[in-house]
Formats: sequence, C-alpha cells, structure tokens
Amino acid sequence: MIRITSHIALDDGEVRLAFVRSSGPGGQNVNKVATAVQLRFDVAHSPSLPEDVRERLIRLAGRRVTTEGVLVLDARRFRTQEKNRADAMARLVHWIQRAARPPQRRRPTKPTAESRERRHEAKRRRSELKRGRARVDPGRA
Repeated sequence: MIRITSHIALDDGEVRLAFVRSSGPGGQNVNKVATAVQLRFDVAHSPSLPEDVRERLIRLAGRRVTTEGVLVLDARRFRTQEKNRADAMARLVHWIQRAARPPQRRRPTKPTAESRERRHEAKRRRSELKRGRARVDPGRA
C-alpha cells in the first residue's frame, strides 16, 4: 500500500515498474545493466483515485499521460535500480499530492482608485508625447 494523503492510498498492484537500459555515464556498465526505471500508473482506471483528483492529475501531468490515461514516468537520474525506483515512486506520490490539492478559487478584485488614476495619467502623458510628434499643418501654424 502506497500512502499518498490521509484519504488516498494506492495498491501496490496499480503501479507497474519496468527496468530499461539508461543513457549517460556508467562506462561499460551502462551497456549491460538495466538501471533506468519506467513507472506506469493507469490514472484513468485507478479505483484508488477520486474523480476530481483523477481529472486534475491528467491535466497537470500533460504529455506524461498517454491517450489511454496511463501516467508514464522515467527515472534515470541515478546509477542504481533501487535509487531510480525510489525516485520514480517519490515523483508519482508528488504528482498525485499536487492533484489532490484543490485549486484555490480566484477572488475577483477591483483596481484601487489611485492605481486607476496613475494608469490614466500615464495614458495622458503618452498621448501628449505622441501628439507632439505629429506633423505640423503649415496652414494652421
């Protein structure tokens, strides 16, 4: 059982881990040992996620979610399987925790009278500056 929040916990069977060869430093070892971890979590069909969290997670994760609704995370930062596995799981927990937090509602605000006056004054100054650049009509001068 993977504890995400006080209300959300994932069953271990919902997360699939695959080990692949990693790129980067490691010498000959990098060609032999599959240390990179590819974590797959079926967001769309997970019974552990509430519907609102599921929708937010799919929206937040963006390209990391396939068209079938599977979240794919690659962890290849470390040179050992254990560290990469822990990194992938930590990132999964982080994504779900972010999605579990409901977005704050925006409270509409109005600009203060002083800020409106400053904006209008700046517009007046700019207008005067541009008016001063206009060609002078010889008949009116």
